[in-house]
Amino acid sequence: MEDPATPLILIADDDTANIGALTEILGRKYKLLSADTCARALEVAVNERPCLILLNTLLSGASGYDILPKLGEIDATRYIPVLMITDPIDVSSEARGLLLGAAGYIVKPFDRELIRARVDAHVRVIKYIREVERLSMIDALTDIPNRRSFDVTVNEEWRRMFRNRSPISLLMIDVDNFKDYNDTYGHPQGDILLKYLSHTFTKCLRRPYDTAARIGGEEFAIILPSTDLIGAMGVAESIRAAVEAMRVPCANLGTDTFVTVSIGVAAMTPNEHHIIGDLIEQADRNLYSAKTAGRNRIFA
Repeated sequence: MEDPATPLILIADDDTANIGALTEILGRKYKLLSADTCARALEVAVNERPCLILLNTLLSGASGYDILPKLGEIDATRYIPVLMITDPIDVSSEARGLLLGAAGYIVKPFDRELIRARVDAHVRVIKYIREVERLSMIDALTDIPNRRSFDVTVNEEWRRMFRNRSPISLLMIDVDNFKDYNDTYGHPQGDILLKYLSHTFTKCLRRPYDTAARIGGEEFAIILPSTDLIGAMGVAESIRAAVEAMRVPCANLGTDTFVTVSIGVAAMTPNEHHIIGDLIEQADRNLYSAKTAGRNRIFA
């Protein structure tokens, strides 16, 4: 995926002259990738999620129009605008592309200023859409991914681990006696605690693709791709110990001293016999076991 500071544009074209001309026009402002077949263009679009696709109507013996419906069917590419690269065309051909989902056309010979203006306009729109999308996936209180983001990410990582035949682990975390904490110190103080805890969870993650999410109330989840049960237990223990080390006075001073968390851990290597719901259910069951066994502990 592209660096947010430099928007990425995919040029799907097998004509090196076109690629060279567009690179000269756009290369100073944008990061450019190229693909010379429909299949390769689709693969790059899904994996890299460019801000814009410039697609030749003729691509390695195939019609560029064939890829438009496919882009519209995939979640990762559905909202990426596509500008068709073409020779001067008649109205019926232009209408065909627009009906299939194209956002517009770039007509050869290329007009430098028109191309820059048109590309800039579409990139601004898609950047705005992605910012709205990002904000809708962030928990407003803790500033980490929310339940919606968790659902999307855990399904994506499950599919990715299925392709790679790699394990995936899931941690379900619950703040012990949080209702008592809220009742004693008030909801504003409870919100502050949740913010500190989410920051602590994030600091305990070792890789950029590990994900902490708030999935409801005082419950959190950690997604650990390419991680087996032993590795997940290590992350869970680092989180449990870090929270305990915060030494936040808890509400129930008669039996406990500081705020703690309970963690359920589950790990699977995705295959044809399991679905992501199996992993989530196992982690939930293990969290319940950790709570009933006395809290401030890990169960796997």
